[in-house]
Amino acid sequence: MTGRSLSCSPEGIQKAKRALIRYSLTQKALAEELEVTRQPIGKFFTGKPVDRNLFVQICDRLYLEWEEIVAETASEPEINQDNSIDIDAIVQGVREKIKPIIQERCGTMRVLDMTQPIGLNDIYTSVNILDKITGQRRLGIDELLQQCKSQDFDLFGLNRITEKRLPGLEAVEKYSKLMILGKPGAGKTTFLKYLAIQCIGGEFQAERVPIFVTLKSFAEAANKPGLLQYITEEIINPISSIRDVLTYGKALILLDGLDEVREEDSDRILKEIREFSERYPKNQFVMTCRIAAREYIFEKFTEVEVADFDDNQISNFANNWFKEKAVKPETFIKRLEENSRIKQLAASPLLLTLLCLAFEESGDFPANRSELYKEGLDALLKKWDAKRGIQRDQIYKKLSVQRKEDLLSKMALTTFERGDYFFKQKVAEQYITEYIRNLQMPILTKKHCNLTVSKFCVQLNIIMD
Repeated sequence: MTGRSLSCSPEGIQKAKRALIRYSLTQKALAEELEVTRQPIGKFFTGKPVDRNLFVQICDRLYLEWEEIVAETASEPEINQDNSIDIDAIVQGVREKIKPIIQERCGTMRVLDMTQPIGLNDIYTSVNILDKITGQRRLGIDELLQQCKSQDFDLFGLNRITEKRLPGLEAVEKYSKLMILGKPGAGKTTFLKYLAIQCIGGEFQAERVPIFVTLKSFAEAANKPGLLQYITEEIINPISSIRDVLTYGKALILLDGLDEVREEDSDRILKEIREFSERYPKNQFVMTCRIAAREYIFEKFTEVEVADFDDNQISNFANNWFKEKAVKPETFIKRLEENSRIKQLAASPLLLTLLCLAFEESGDFPANRSELYKEGLDALLKKWDAKRGIQRDQIYKKLSVQRKEDLLSKMALTTFERGDYFFKQKVAEQYITEYIRNLQMPILTKKHCNLTVSKFCVQLNIIMD
């Protein structure tokens, strides 16, 4: 056996044959897929030496680890051969092949009531990152009351973060494994798409291959594939060189929307991500998740948060949005400056988009500000998930959006009348428990009621002890 050949062990042959059956393949079909003759495929399944590259390609197609099925006598020559791989050439080859895929999947965005997609680079505004998670700040109620006045308590937390901000691209460069948390509509997915476009365009980490995975789609894929199989089949198919890219740490792996994975798929997906990131540790990983949905920790990932937009980012976004439109960006920005309470809403990219849509339609903001707030609430509670086909945890799905609005309204009225502008989670739990019990919902047992209260409080991101 030469350094250029590998052969299958007896145990490996059996695994390979089982894989053929599992994926409804024949040796002839496998040869046709790999564009080779039947002869080397027959050698593979009889334990005879096969060209190393073809050996790995066969294993890739059968979703087998070649290291686990190769005959032991071939292991040392294989290591020597690995060292001669021109990984840079492989990376550039893969990049060229997936460039149109990345551009098609990540090059546009469309949210809320946009009538057509917008080019990502036409609207993108640079993202800033907070090293300290806002939900982990330990402030007492007295401290919070000192930070705001009663007349503007309802805007507390909007565009008020004073911690140091780090440009998003710098954060990715700084941490090899990054968990980006953020509020609904904070721009997490847009930022990940931007990373993919910048990478494939050679503007950011041009030495890597961007791999963009929507975790919801991965979780719901037919036959529940592993992450490597999903990437190979659904994203980079039919490029077998992806294993070399991953092994040499040349991938920028972008995992979007961990919070959008259904509860029934959660444990499996978490396990897949952990095992994949541990198996290919040399690669760059960036994952996003809604901040209030984080109930798990990835030990090797650094957690950061997407910061609200500041004045410069709001202006940049508006200039991009209204470019070449009848409404001038200067008009929009001037009206924002004249209405500080509406401007506070613009700190959220999603709500800023809503403001732009409303202003573009009528040339002004609604005279009744409550109408605008209602639209914002509808966007966050209804449209944002519905337009993307996302279903949240099953444990409180019987609590409809209308009932959630009624519950929040009741809590708001009661606490406002008492002057309790801030309250602890256990107080909120009492309100929620009482509300659910008064509904007389037979589908909620006591255990389910407690879980519903707990999860709903997490979504509210209520002050903790």
